[in-house]
Amino acid sequence: MGTKNYDVVIVGAGHNGLVCAFYLARKGLKVCMLERSAIVGGAAITEEFYRNDDGGFRNSVASYTVSLLQPKIIEDMELHRHGLTVVLREVNNFLPLEDGYILGGRKGLTLREIKRHSAKDALAYGAYEKTLDGVVKYFKEMLLVVPPNTGGGIADLYALMKTGNRLRNAPLETKRNILDFFTKSAKDILDQYFENDAVKALFGFDGVVGHFASPEEPGSAYVLLHHVFGEACGESGAWGHAMGGMGAITQAMKSACEEKGVDIFTQMSVEKICIEKGRAVGVQTADTLFKAPIISSNVHQKILYENLIEPDVLPTNFRARIKNYKSHSGTFRMNVALDGLPNFLNAPKDEPYLTGGIIIAPSLAYMDEAWMSARTKGWSDKPIIEILIPSLVDDSLAPKGRHVASLFCQQFSYDLPNGMTWDGEREGVADHILDTVEKYAPGFKTLVLGRQILSPLDLERKFGLVRGDIFHGVMSVDQLYSARPVLGHGSYRSPIKGLYMCGSGTHPGGGVTGAPGHNAAHAILQDRKRYI
Repeated sequence: MGTKNYDVVIVGAGHNGLVCAFYLARKGLKVCMLERSAIVGGAAITEEFYRNDDGGFRNSVASYTVSLLQPKIIEDMELHRHGLTVVLREVNNFLPLEDGYILGGRKGLTLREIKRHSAKDALAYGAYEKTLDGVVKYFKEMLLVVPPNTGGGIADLYALMKTGNRLRNAPLETKRNILDFFTKSAKDILDQYFENDAVKALFGFDGVVGHFASPEEPGSAYVLLHHVFGEACGESGAWGHAMGGMGAITQAMKSACEEKGVDIFTQMSVEKICIEKGRAVGVQTADTLFKAPIISSNVHQKILYENLIEPDVLPTNFRARIKNYKSHSGTFRMNVALDGLPNFLNAPKDEPYLTGGIIIAPSLAYMDEAWMSARTKGWSDKPIIEILIPSLVDDSLAPKGRHVASLFCQQFSYDLPNGMTWDGEREGVADHILDTVEKYAPGFKTLVLGRQILSPLDLERKFGLVRGDIFHGVMSVDQLYSARPVLGHGSYRSPIKGLYMCGSGTHPGGGVTGAPGHNAAHAILQDRKRYI
């Protein structure tokens, strides 16, 4: 049994773990990372999933688009110098409808499209944008901030005061809007501004992404808000594509970390976190003890506290809270290799709509029905599907004249009824998804050369996403900010001295943001002197 000594050991080399490692190594700490997979990146990786005589077809496997990654992190890690290139979508979204379509995008496209559907809604769009901008401005200020711990010490009291001052200084209308987004449904918010079903659907899709719930459920308004925090290439609210797929982001992060001296060990499964006298002292793998006074975990909270730590070292109430921590995003993910480009019914003739997110969810009622049927049957009769064809802007992903498409599908329960299993149903459900696309793009199925299928169970097995939750935990009000994952431990600090959390199960939550890793490193550096 060998032993290696470090200042910090990070468990899991997903994107947040890489960000955390970079900031710690930049301060001169000796850092290593332990990753069970053969490559780093967690759910932000690119893989070849199909090959024929023409060549290989590659795509982002799980996460699939760029917007929420924090500009500060891109700049600090110099990701562009390490090989990252991001290009903007020409169109943000295209929603095929029964009798037409609606688009969303940059340079006034959204407003023109709303006006085409409803003159009244076009007039209201400015007010909606103003509301979003006011609320998003407030929350953006909190993304790269360590939340205060309830019942903490002087530092937490100071952080709480700063948070309170931000809100206190906000205009009264902004405070009211913040309350709305925390307590209301996406439908409630959208009904305040718009009358047209297609317009509501254009914005309402963000309220169900990675959220196993109806857009009519209270709390879905915050999920909508979470998805408009981002920017790409300096444009607020824009969506982009990482050339080479999402793995290009994490490979650039890996390069930045290694340049700072981080040791990264792949195919290295962690067996347990070693605790002595209430303090983390190392990480045990099959044949090596990695000793360090600081351990930072990038894995899901339930894996960390229920699989890697002896239960008797955790407070009883904390264990109970982790046991009841909610994880379930209702996501089914597919990649398909295409022989050519699809043609959608009622598509625009003069807009590059295939470069955007093609969203099959023509109304809030459709989204609600998708969730209702999934609750009883396990998956939706009419699922919510977002299709991206990144090979239109990135020819490195498919052979010449061929394409790849990602299908990001919502409202698929992790728990199936009547004794069914995802191992038994995944192929049939994948067929059902393609049948749904076929109704909007006749001939789509004949273009499919091969496919990669990731059911909720597959997402759990491949990426450690407990119950298939792409966010490492439901983004509900009781699991946000200082209460993510548990009130009293929302500042990235666990109940065990020297053990930290840096994954998406901490503030500000899911998506490829890098913010949890950034903030956890900040908390570690604040505390380091007291543990060494």
